[in-house]
Amino acid sequence: MRHIIIAIMTVLMTVLMAGQAAAKDVLSGASLYEDVARYASFGLHRFGSPGDRATADWIAGEMKQAGFDVSFQPVVLGRQYVVEQASAEATGTSVEATPFWWPPEDRASFHLAAPLARDGDVAGKILLLDLPFDRGAYLGPNHRAAITEAAAEKPAAILLMIGNPADERFAYNVTQEDAPWPVPVIVVGAKSRGTFERALASGAAVTLDVKGHYARDVASRNVVAEIGAGPVIVVSTPMTGWYTCVCERGPGIANFLALARTAAAEKWPAHFVFIATAGHEIGHGGMELFLKNGAPAPKNTLAWIHFGSSNACYAFAEGARIDRPEEERYLVLSKSAVALTDEAFAKVAAKHLVTEKQAVGELRDVHAAGYTNFLGMAGRHRTFHTPSDDLTATGPEILEPVARAFVDVVRKIVERGDAAFR
Repeated sequence: MRHIIIAIMTVLMTVLMAGQAAAKDVLSGASLYEDVARYASFGLHRFGSPGDRATADWIAGEMKQAGFDVSFQPVVLGRQYVVEQASAEATGTSVEATPFWWPPEDRASFHLAAPLARDGDVAGKILLLDLPFDRGAYLGPNHRAAITEAAAEKPAAILLMIGNPADERFAYNVTQEDAPWPVPVIVVGAKSRGTFERALASGAAVTLDVKGHYARDVASRNVVAEIGAGPVIVVSTPMTGWYTCVCERGPGIANFLALARTAAAEKWPAHFVFIATAGHEIGHGGMELFLKNGAPAPKNTLAWIHFGSSNACYAFAEGARIDRPEEERYLVLSKSAVALTDEAFAKVAAKHLVTEKQAVGELRDVHAAGYTNFLGMAGRHRTFHTPSDDLTATGPEILEPVARAFVDVVRKIVERGDAAFR
């Protein structure tokens, strides 16, 4: 009798737990923040890193659990630079540093002690260079020209500070085609400016210590997940970035998973293709590969939804966090999606960027490939592209409205079909 009672209780507990799991609101701020925290737990998310591989495994597992057919698409990029350790030391103070991609191949690792100089004859010295913050994510022609001009003065290395709201080490996205710098360029945060200004004034030597190496034909993976039948809707998000990328990438990945779980649980009548891409920071390699090999043809695609950077990050004023979203957030959309987006995102504060010629981020690749109905969100925040981007940059209350708006807009696309874009 006792074993029968135990068996009944086991069944009841199983049913109860299943009911609780089914009842979990995947669009709640708490659920979304759990996913951001899980992403953060993998640490550095640079292409080809252990954190990159762990993230792909985790997303694939979550998509399988939701009921999707999941596969990995191998992504191999020709080169990646791997930093093992990098520091800059002056007057007894050592600070963390980051080599600026791409370093000279013959100085992937080096040790250098030399005087610091800002102008005059800088040959053989370490040149201190400041670049203004242009609010961009990609290395542009003005910054490239400034570094090239500085390197032409024959310094032994360049110590670089890039203006940004966090006064941290900032990184710009680069491409696989970019040439290495002729001399090492080492980035430090402006918060350590005093250390190097004192060295400059006193003539004290600055020591740069870098250990790193180049890897060739570096392998990573896109995660591709499909479910359902009907009109084709593609949903994308990048997985990789320069540092931990917690608020840069985490909210978008949480939204991506929440939308997937909702579409699968409610059995929306559409064929969904979810694609999580690798290699964003060094050339959009994963998205480029998927568009060439694997993506549904533009003529067969009803809509493309994209979760870009900094979907839900707190704003800051005078260095203090404000419990509202960062103002520098954009809904990036095709002209055909304006009315639909106005309706679904009425309660989400974001500037609208209607693109007819040029989109931003990975949506620019989507737009260039001929997809006519698209919308996504992208922005930047205080610790964007810096090692200080962590869990304090976002929170449940600002994650939830964005996730619910994206679910609302995709539900409307499924219900209305082509009419959603008229």
